Amino acid sequence: MPQTLPRTMTATEILTALVSFPIFGGDANLEIVKWITDYLEGYGVAYQLVYNEDRTKAAIHCRVGPATDGGIILSGHLDVVPVAGQPWNTDPFKLTLIGDKLYGRGSCDMKGFAACCLATLPHMLEQPMTKPVYFAFSFDEEIGCRSGDLLAAAIRDHYPETPAGAIIGEPSMMVPMVGQKGIMVYTTTVTGSQGHSSRIKEEVDAIHEAARLILWLEGKMDRLIAGGRIDDRFTPNHTSIHVGKINGGTAFNIIANQCSFDWDYRNIPMDDADEIFAEFEAYCEERKTVCRKIYPEFDIVHDAMHPPVPPLDTDEDAKIVKLVQRLTGETQTGTVAYAAEAGQFSNAGFPSVICGPGDIAQAHRANEFVAVEQLERCQQMLQKLVAHLS
Repeated sequence: MPQTLPRTMTATEILTALVSFPIFGGDANLEIVKWITDYLEGYGVAYQLVYNEDRTKAAIHCRVGPATDGGIILSGHLDVVPVAGQPWNTDPFKLTLIGDKLYGRGSCDMKGFAACCLATLPHMLEQPMTKPVYFAFSFDEEIGCRSGDLLAAAIRDHYPETPAGAIIGEPSMMVPMVGQKGIMVYTTTVTGSQGHSSRIKEEVDAIHEAARLILWLEGKMDRLIAGGRIDDRFTPNHTSIHVGKINGGTAFNIIANQCSFDWDYRNIPMDDADEIFAEFEAYCEERKTVCRKIYPEFDIVHDAMHPPVPPLDTDEDAKIVKLVQRLTGETQTGTVAYAAEAGQFSNAGFPSVICGPGDIAQAHRANEFVAVEQLERCQQMLQKLVAHLS
């Protein structure tokens, strides 16, 4: 990429550059970070980098405008999901215009929003802004929002002033979303004994015990629903608990000494994720007590794939919601079932709304696209935001 970037680039030109970086969740991302920071430097905008422990990845934040209270954070992630095994009709890392749609991995989720932010930067610098805008671009969102807390805390602690709220630009068709589900993913591993299958009552089969745990998880979801833990703003309208992968055993006639399964929960705001997991752990302890009478080394271990991602539940009368409604012209609000960094920014003290270009139905699939009209609407929202802050 060139070291000296043009002073003006369209959102499509910027998106073309961003899509060309195949940075998957978990990958080092310093190449795309360098492109963005070069762009910021071209406009004389100071920025801060927030690194991971081994400094192979960085999040970016910066302030555009004066150091006064009441500014707005514009947040997005720079990583994307893989394309392996998907039947793409175009090169997923070359932005391709077909009709009125721009195809490419990340065009919708969610480099389109980042491109709109960067394309609006020259306009921000030209206006007499009395309150600032902050850019906040994260890494590893696609594998559990792993830098959202880190980035939100860095903004809170670095700037002496206090932002009034955050707009997280996940694809929402430019409709303000005031709620999201939380998420957590675990691998649970059961260690039992081994022996001839005819001795099933004298041994502890890890697969049998894993099955009991899986049924408990499904039963917990059903008990929450039966107990009235319903939030009709979401689809589905309850906390979901799901086992997506299981692995164990060596042969039909050998008692399995190990079995593991991957599972997640996506909790509505009224359900406490820690309570759900604590109840599951308590049941696991009961099974340990029973099974260790047969096999003393029986064990159940849980490995978290990422820190818990909190849900979002912003009041519809909150100032940030009313602001985004005015900026977009959308009077309705909604919620999303997917996880995003909005809950993390909200927990850091920044009232948050999800609002960005594109349809989530296009995310994570072959031939992902964002409509040109959606990028235009996003830029219009950002230009109105600049006017509001000026």
